[in-house]
Amino acid sequence: MTHPHAARPYLFNDRTVEGYRRAMAAGTARVAERIRRADRPFSGVSPERLAAEFAAIDLDRPLHDHDAALDELDRVYLRDAVYFHHPRYLAHLNCPVVIPALLGEAVLSAVNSSLDTWDQSAGGTLIERRLIEWTAGRIGFGAAADGVFTSGGTQSNLHALLLAREEADASPARLRVIISEAGHFSVRKAAKLLGLGPDAVVTVETDGERRMRPAALARELDRCRRAGQAVMAVVATAGTTDFGSIDPLPEIAGLCEAAGVWLHVDAAYGCGLLVSRRRRHLLDGIERADSVTVDFHKSFFQPVSSSAVLVRDGAVLRHVTHHADYLNPRRMADRGIPNQVDKSLQTTRRFDALKLWLTLRVMGPDAVGELFDEVVDRAAQAHALVAADPRFEVVTRSPLSTLVFRYLPPDGLGRKLADDANLYAREALAASGAAVVAGTRVDGRHYLKFTLLNPETTLDDIAHVLDLLAGHAQRYVDGFAPLTEEVTHVHS
Repeated sequence: MTHPHAARPYLFNDRTVEGYRRAMAAGTARVAERIRRADRPFSGVSPERLAAEFAAIDLDRPLHDHDAALDELDRVYLRDAVYFHHPRYLAHLNCPVVIPALLGEAVLSAVNSSLDTWDQSAGGTLIERRLIEWTAGRIGFGAAADGVFTSGGTQSNLHALLLAREEADASPARLRVIISEAGHFSVRKAAKLLGLGPDAVVTVETDGERRMRPAALARELDRCRRAGQAVMAVVATAGTTDFGSIDPLPEIAGLCEAAGVWLHVDAAYGCGLLVSRRRRHLLDGIERADSVTVDFHKSFFQPVSSSAVLVRDGAVLRHVTHHADYLNPRRMADRGIPNQVDKSLQTTRRFDALKLWLTLRVMGPDAVGELFDEVVDRAAQAHALVAADPRFEVVTRSPLSTLVFRYLPPDGLGRKLADDANLYAREALAASGAAVVAGTRVDGRHYLKFTLLNPETTLDDIAHVLDLLAGHAQRYVDGFAPLTEEVTHVHS
């Protein structure tokens, strides 16, 4: 058994700061070396193979040495991690991160402030409040606006819909939420968590650019009214996950205002436009929302997690306030003590706002916006490249930085073979580690997807990945084409 005093040197305090410096230096050196040597975004390791290495680790037998633990970590994690900084990582909404934010991550973890109450964070509380005020201003909200940092877009959407439910004057069975068919799945999760019925979330159709059709929304609002159902919220999307599409916010806002319905804008992806000098107009109308989700860890180049929910009228945050005698008694609110737990679904909460604070103080918002504009520019170039390539077809052009496309086998080889070829190409590419791309389904068909969030990704990188995908898909088709032709001949 380890003597209690033997564990004391591992506590971070004034007597162990030199050990902290050495450990941090050793850890960052390992990461830096992996980053420097990475010639691909992923090793291609299989879950089964890596799981076997973890199974051999006995967590009840410590190594008692930072270097030994880092050696092991390098073998079971760093070697096979998926590196988002690599220019050929093109899969999900994962961004490379800026160095001021990494500095913030190191500082906030060491100090370990908890953002629930003033007496646990002091200046951290004021930094978060100032950033909420700044973000609200960028959205176009007035002085009454407020908000709080969250763990991510899913929590932000849940938070906003909770507020909308509490503002609605109807029984849960009658409540409805309207979203486009391209909206985020977290809205359905939120409805379930909020105790709404299985039919509570209603989807409306999108146009050719995968944006919510205002006419379809108007019809659904009218249908709900005539059926005696209460629409507690309309969720518009500013940057759908697959297509980067931005719903027509001014028209949707007008319909919601006329119907007296809460408008929530899920701008988890598109929030980077708030700091764009060239594309801010794409978010026109967002200032008319009742609530907005923003994910700084998507298009502000922040480490996970860094997100927030903003509301136009801060008074609605009272719906999540509970005064606990041991934590935030009412007398503190009466004295004006700023406790962020009064606004949050969480109690203990990381000081994630510090990362964005240091980013803005070191780089400034224009620099962040320029990085986002670069990836949007690259996506437009990629669209032109793929649209001109006869090996592929593209669904639509994104106003942001996604590209949904598919490999086209020769005519007459069948729908299933085309779907399987695209699935195979993605998996084979990931297994090689040479690049990582995403996949999705569009109108029942399997498609490939690029999500560009790295300004270092070049058009040459994109062209190379397209060649790799086409090669894998063609090899799959070559293996099955004779059988397919034979089956086609028999049935003819």
